[in-house]
Amino acid sequence: MFVDSVELLISSGKGGAGSISFWTEKFVANGGPDGGDGGRGGAVLFKVDNNTDTLSGLRGRKHMKAENGRPGEGRKCYGRKGEDLIVTVPPGTTVVDMETGEELMDLLNKGDIIPFLEGGKGGLGNMHFKSSSNQRPTYAQPGLPGITKQVRLEMKLIADVGLVGYPNVGKSTLIATLSNARPQVANYEFTTLTPKLGVVHIGDYDSFMMADIPGIIEGASDGRGLGHEFLKHIERTKTLLLMIDAANYREMKYQYETLLVELQRYSKTLATRKHAVAITKIDSLSQEEVNTLTQNFLDDIALDANDILGKYKADTGYISYGFKTDFGVPLPEEKPLFVLPISSVAHINTEALRYALGEFSKHVQEEQEI
Repeated sequence: MFVDSVELLISSGKGGAGSISFWTEKFVANGGPDGGDGGRGGAVLFKVDNNTDTLSGLRGRKHMKAENGRPGEGRKCYGRKGEDLIVTVPPGTTVVDMETGEELMDLLNKGDIIPFLEGGKGGLGNMHFKSSSNQRPTYAQPGLPGITKQVRLEMKLIADVGLVGYPNVGKSTLIATLSNARPQVANYEFTTLTPKLGVVHIGDYDSFMMADIPGIIEGASDGRGLGHEFLKHIERTKTLLLMIDAANYREMKYQYETLLVELQRYSKTLATRKHAVAITKIDSLSQEEVNTLTQNFLDDIALDANDILGKYKADTGYISYGFKTDFGVPLPEEKPLFVLPISSVAHINTEALRYALGEFSKHVQEEQEI
């Protein structure tokens, strides 16, 4: 089961109490205090595990608590430290304080084990309170309490390219064609109910990660449909691929502008992501019809179709738009960096799209590192 958000009450362990004890042994007079210290309570840590991709293991866990420290004992014996609580989460999980709404942690790097809550300190035994004026102390410290926090864990997928489009636009078919992902594909809307990740290989040594989310419709940012629940999963993507259905009853310009509006209403940061456009399902139309629709779309959004996608453009006769050299040409944020007609079923321009997206995401990553 795919679970991307859970609410938990998390507590570290209470420190063990110090011991009140006196040395009693035959033939030993006035043995004195010998109460040991209590053990520290267990801490809470988060472990980022790349082998898990959901928070389903934490679903239904209302209260998770580390072990309390054991109390001290006589003969100066220290109490055992409480066992730590290790919460395993997938990469891309954020920890949010539910009382303040503050984001406490952002867990990104696989293999990291990050402390979250310290356990309570153990109390001192009565052996620490012996003095010249108090030879028989009958006091020991109680252990300090642990820390309790009400948190919400939210998982956001980490990917290089995020697919955005209306329902039944062909996102699942594309990710199944280009990557190793095998999502459910069917001819009805909202086939995709949960986000999917796929690794797209470019040659033997290069690859990038692609994320598919359920379709977005008008008003998604206000809660309509399913896409609004999963828009957070493309917040971490470096680039976006907006998919426009050439065979849809909605005009391509209308689809494109609606997607941009919903992205902007959901997140100002997400709206600034560099994006490209794939015009899908061109196998259902003639080449002349596709070129006419593409040309009209380019005219509507004021792009120049004289440039071609360069060495990655297949010589298929379909009009496309891109850059001959690289993707470093500045454009306004609302303009796509390339437009390419494709058919995932007929494999038209899918290889061109594979390499174009690889170069696109690589350029954006290098730009962010500067």
